[in-house]
Amino acid sequence: MAIQVLSASLANKIAAGEVVERPASVVKELIENSIDANSEKITIHLKEAGISEIRVIDDGDGMSEEDSEKAFLRHATSKITYDDDLFHIKSLGFRGEALASIASVSKLTMKTSKGDKASTIINLEAGKLLNKGKGDARKGTDITVSQLFYNTPARLKYMKSIHTELGHITDLINRYALAHPSIRFEVTHDGSVIFTTNGNGNLLQVIRQIYGLQVAKNMVDVSKTTNDFHVEGFIAKPEMTRANRNFMTIIVNGRYVKSIALNYAIIRSYHTLLPRHRFPIVVLNITLDSILIDVNVHPTKLEVRFSKEKELVEVIESMIADKLKQLTLIPEIPMKREKKEKLEQREFSFSHDRREDLNHQQQVRDDNVNQTEQAAQNETFFVKEQSLDNENTESIDKKAEREPLNSFEQSIVSEDNQDDKQTRIPDIYPIGQYRGTYILGQNHLGFYMIDQHAAQERIKYEFYKKSFGKPDQEIQQLLFPLTFEFTNQEILNIEKYLEQLNSVGLYLESFGNNTYAVRSYPTWFPQGLEEEVIRDIVEQVIQTGKIEIDKIREEVAILMSCKRSIKANHYLNIDEMKTLLTDLGRTSEPFTCPHGRPVIIHFTNDEIEKMFKRIM
Repeated sequence: MAIQVLSASLANKIAAGEVVERPASVVKELIENSIDANSEKITIHLKEAGISEIRVIDDGDGMSEEDSEKAFLRHATSKITYDDDLFHIKSLGFRGEALASIASVSKLTMKTSKGDKASTIINLEAGKLLNKGKGDARKGTDITVSQLFYNTPARLKYMKSIHTELGHITDLINRYALAHPSIRFEVTHDGSVIFTTNGNGNLLQVIRQIYGLQVAKNMVDVSKTTNDFHVEGFIAKPEMTRANRNFMTIIVNGRYVKSIALNYAIIRSYHTLLPRHRFPIVVLNITLDSILIDVNVHPTKLEVRFSKEKELVEVIESMIADKLKQLTLIPEIPMKREKKEKLEQREFSFSHDRREDLNHQQQVRDDNVNQTEQAAQNETFFVKEQSLDNENTESIDKKAEREPLNSFEQSIVSEDNQDDKQTRIPDIYPIGQYRGTYILGQNHLGFYMIDQHAAQERIKYEFYKKSFGKPDQEIQQLLFPLTFEFTNQEILNIEKYLEQLNSVGLYLESFGNNTYAVRSYPTWFPQGLEEEVIRDIVEQVIQTGKIEIDKIREEVAILMSCKRSIKANHYLNIDEMKTLLTDLGRTSEPFTCPHGRPVIIHFTNDEIEKMFKRIM
């Protein structure tokens, strides 16, 4: 077959297959061009989720008549000139493929002016110039893309529903609104306004516009600067989570990017504060020298490569973790408001200072303090609910076999700082128990419910984690070996990684019939869980090709803390409740169990008073 040079039209269609995946791809490229043109307002009009029409209007720099025609030539760009420019990319668009690719699979009209002369109006169809004319001298650019993929029906049939395509577009616009809060965005769909921002530069207001008032109120600011990076933004408190990672937005030099490494850094920084399979809401804006990032690794420019990725990961992890350690992360229970109170949401204030109510409310608080002090003095006050249906509950005289509640009291905090260790939870005075599961407590701030199992899980987890933190290298010899059966595929991998297993003190000997024997293991393996730990280590090396002992220790600590903590339907006396709360206060993260479930729930005095209509 003879070699031939592709026509410009066919080459543009092939390029469009990489750059223009769906209507959202068109919106992305046009918005990026508008941002690069120093626009202060960008308006996006959509018809049928962009399949019928996409119109993007900006008030940016605009183009001259000469440049307006060049803009649709393949590889035409105003952003770079020399090879060296690729190492100093500061604009969002630079490849010179977007407009040519979009025009090749649509009918396109552009009106543009620099504001000093009449605007240039050009019409293209399938990438070919049909006509050119003149218009008014409004500064900026107005591009309309109609009948997307009309000449590539195979691409058109892969479009999803209007709802799905609109979702992709709005998600993209949300990201750029977060990345550029100083730009006013307005989006309409089939004539109806669906999204606006005011462009006043307040990122928190944009977050509120996208995610709602309740999320915005639970966001806290973060910031950290090093020699190479400046990172700032907002993170949600652990109580405000979502079921997927889509609510983590990473912006680098004004560009929304996707980074698996940075996403994992964010998740790790929350550590045990998040429930399993739940993810935080985060908006991070990263500023760095353009030489430290390569944005040219993918046609859509969503994926980037950092030359100091490890350092950036450490900055993000430490920044978020340090911020979370400064916060009191006890969720407050919001009560339903009357409809008229919804009007208060129009006033958007993020002051964390509570406003004083009526004098009656202050008197109520004073009464609560007096009642709390009285309850603290009366240690015999105890609430014990009897099950109406004779559930199988444990009486205080027939406790399950377990370790004493105070057995870890002296172990959680090292001796050198035990006296000056500050608690991150307020003083809570226990007043009773609900269903043998939740400790009830109060103080001058309100009423609390504490999940006793989750609380002791946190206490024991931190104890075990500390115990496993620096395990010695001593080996425990076994009188009778432990034996494990594996599949043929597993055995091939075990033979491959025997040296790595030996390096962590785990020696496997072939025992015949797809069986291995273990005659010794490190002494840090917890008693009763040796077989589980050994199998976990073997499975880890088979799946990943490496052994991460820290990860194994973490999983073992979580497993042991769960198995050896008090369960539900277990009644405690006041002294035991006090001991549990004291030990909980000495932990580093007393607000969640190791699985990320909440330990303490807070009902404020105001909420309780409103619930009983004592204040309105």
